[in-house]
Amino acid sequence: MEKVNAVGRRKAAIARVIMCEGSGVITINKRPLDVYFPSSILQFIVKQPLNKLEAAGKYDIKVNLVGGGYKGQAEALRLAIARALVKINPEDKPALRSEGFMTRDPRVVERKKPGQPKARKRFQFSKR
Repeated sequence: MEKVNAVGRRKAAIARVIMCEGSGVITINKRPLDVYFPSSILQFIVKQPLNKLEAAGKYDIKVNLVGGGYKGQAEALRLAIARALVKINPEDKPALRSEGFMTRDPRVVERKKPGQPKARKRFQFSKR
């Protein structure tokens, strides 16, 4: 198997994945998964597509992660891994789609408007 590239995005986070056959090692920005994401919940989020297809020990994954916070980065990485798995085997797409791993979450931070302290919050109104 040759290398497979995929991109996943969530909020301001961008995950670029290079997947090839191996022993199941996940390297994020030249650090292992458990060092980059110490939280077991975030590790679980990242591994969800692999666990769904029972492919956890089949592929080595190298990741370049930039932007956003740790939660957005984990979800961007989940999308990128799911897209790479579909490039490898297109028959897996319905199983991943039914779990929601193939859908890019479009929600992003609303922009700040001029004359307001935040996007929707207004300064206190004073009648006099």
